[in-house]
Amino acid sequence: MSLTFDNIINFRDVGKTVNDYMGRKLVREGVLYRSARPDDASPADRRKLRDELRVKTVVDLRSKTEHLKQARKRQADLQVPALLRSNAALAEPVRIAGLRYREVRVTGRRFERFLLAQLSWWNYAKLIFLFVIGYRMRAVSILGREVMRPRGLVGLGLVTMDESGPEVAEALRTFIEPSSLPVLVHCTQGKDRTGLIIALALMVLNVQIPAIQHDYLLSQKGLEAEREGRLEEIRELGLTPEWGDCPRDFVKNVEAHISSKYGGIDGYLDSIQFGSSERQRLIEVLGA
Repeated sequence: MSLTFDNIINFRDVGKTVNDYMGRKLVREGVLYRSARPDDASPADRRKLRDELRVKTVVDLRSKTEHLKQARKRQADLQVPALLRSNAALAEPVRIAGLRYREVRVTGRRFERFLLAQLSWWNYAKLIFLFVIGYRMRAVSILGREVMRPRGLVGLGLVTMDESGPEVAEALRTFIEPSSLPVLVHCTQGKDRTGLIIALALMVLNVQIPAIQHDYLLSQKGLEAEREGRLEEIRELGLTPEWGDCPRDFVKNVEAHISSKYGGIDGYLDSIQFGSSERQRLIEVLGA
């Protein structure tokens, strides 16, 4: 079955990707999918997800800011008659009928507080002022420029692990609920937050790091079709173009951080209250 879509990019079956790379079956196929945001899915895309792939649950890892920005863009598009005529997806609701949606803001409150705490008092005051007067994206760009950019994409991924434990555990728990499967996991690009959650699940399954890294790096090509548009969004966040790329050492650094700080994947997951019985259930559900 083809996994190409009209308006959903960076889509793949994680199990098949890993199994093809390894040359043997380690992960169940047809139960765990990943992609960039599916908000603009065409009618044909929606039928493929629901009726052919039989996806039951969509796990959305985006932040409130991202949701608001996407809603404003969609509302603006609805005011353009030419777009309404050429893009049938705009006539559809964002959420696909028949699918369940779970919003897990993996960069949650504790993560946000950590980033805010890194600001100087002056930048913190500017950020709060901009939020109060309604300039949300300009406020967020201060965090991007002053805190996120110096840490780099890999560094921010490590902060996400350390500061967003409850949200990471919540996302992983969707994989062990039988009624949730098959599941589609996405953020905006389907690259880093999605890549982190998928990487952690695959580590529980004892998938080798090169195979996890291979799956992550496929997003470089998977996002190429919309690269220029994505770079505009990245710049608006106060970030630089390399934030649209896949660092080749992302997965290796995640694994090294888990090993050095937590003693391994079990230690990390214990620290976020995703215990041994849940890990065993994840192996039973997702393992080949």
